[in-house]
Amino acid sequence: MRILSDQVAGHTGQTVHIEGWLHKKRLLGGLTFINIRDRAGLVQIVIQNKDEVEKLRGMQIGTVLAVDGMVVEEPRAPGGAELHDPVLEVLVPVTDEPPIEIDKPIQHKPENLDTLFDFRVLNVRNLQEQKIFKIRASLLRAIRAYLDERDFVEIQTPKLLAKPTEGGAEVFTLDYFGKQASLAQSPQFYKQIMVGAFERVFEIGAAYRAEPSATTRHMTELTMLDIEMGFVKDHDEVLDTVGDMTMNALQTVYEKHAADLKSLNAPELKLPADGKVPRFTVAEIHELYTKATKTDTTAEKDLIPDEERWIADHARKQFGSDLVYAVKFPVEAMKFYHQQNPDDPTTVLWGDLLFRGLEIATVPLREHHYEKMLEQMRKAGLNPEDEGFKYYLQAFKYGLPQHGGCGFGIDRLVQKTIGLGNVKEATLFPRDINRLTP
Repeated sequence: MRILSDQVAGHTGQTVHIEGWLHKKRLLGGLTFINIRDRAGLVQIVIQNKDEVEKLRGMQIGTVLAVDGMVVEEPRAPGGAELHDPVLEVLVPVTDEPPIEIDKPIQHKPENLDTLFDFRVLNVRNLQEQKIFKIRASLLRAIRAYLDERDFVEIQTPKLLAKPTEGGAEVFTLDYFGKQASLAQSPQFYKQIMVGAFERVFEIGAAYRAEPSATTRHMTELTMLDIEMGFVKDHDEVLDTVGDMTMNALQTVYEKHAADLKSLNAPELKLPADGKVPRFTVAEIHELYTKATKTDTTAEKDLIPDEERWIADHARKQFGSDLVYAVKFPVEAMKFYHQQNPDDPTTVLWGDLLFRGLEIATVPLREHHYEKMLEQMRKAGLNPEDEGFKYYLQAFKYGLPQHGGCGFGIDRLVQKTIGLGNVKEATLFPRDINRLTP
């Protein structure tokens, strides 16, 4: 019966059967050493028998092998044990030399990224590279667990739409049997509709943004977490929930993957001692940044990227927090589905969650009154009678409670958790303005 590499040390003195990929091969003092990789890691095998060595003649890294051998304790070997007197069987031979060495460190320098992605099929077999995506998977599991425990229902929504959610130029359009359709920029309409059924919903799925941006923070296909929660008391409840969820996921992953994060040189995690993500209004951030840098941003309706980095550094130093909220955006920046601040009509009940200098989530309270929605849509230049809005507006017409939620960038969360330089490095097969393959 096959066992995995991380189980080998528990079978000292026994003959075991393992299967995996040839990961490394070397000669040392007349002995042949090979490393076999499986989903649990590596196991070292020492080969003395010339007939067994001969089976590897012409075999390249990636060859799929089955090995039976005696487990011997060896502190210097991966996992603290190795196999002796092995009998090898080549299950799938690989005779072509791979173009990259997967047993060597993968360089993530900007000039190497195209090579990294061109050979993604191979480089993701590198154990260090795999850690990125295991951490990503753990973050998603932690987020799902948090939401499940709080009665959120996971939904799946269409990615082909009759009308774009956000509008604007950042929309992919396509011919849909003679009609024009668009790829979903978010599940915005659907998650709000579902508040009328389930109160609390979330989705983790793809979103599409036709942004002509070749930056370290943008992609054209991204993974988003979308949350919507009804019967909320106020905007603070939404901000607190998203902030608490994010802190919970980060704490979980930093505990579970402590060794992996250290080996990837991830930054030390700092979260506020009182469990509350610090908040600054957009106006306060403009004022603080302008005073500190002598660069006047007070006329900006949004934060510029350097302001995001600056306020994040400020929050880390002053409040011991890698997370910080920018709240109360100016009304000029509002979307038609945002709720205007009743206490200050010049601002909107909308916050951006920043993590280590990068916006990872937009967290607004929604307008939920039907007539007010119609008014705000018309003011934004939208036609409520359009077929693309018909079913969305039905939900409001037939009763939605006060609700809010977030659009949360999973790729950016992974990037900043690990400390990667580019959001594309946190994505298995990134898509941007220059890349549609592999």
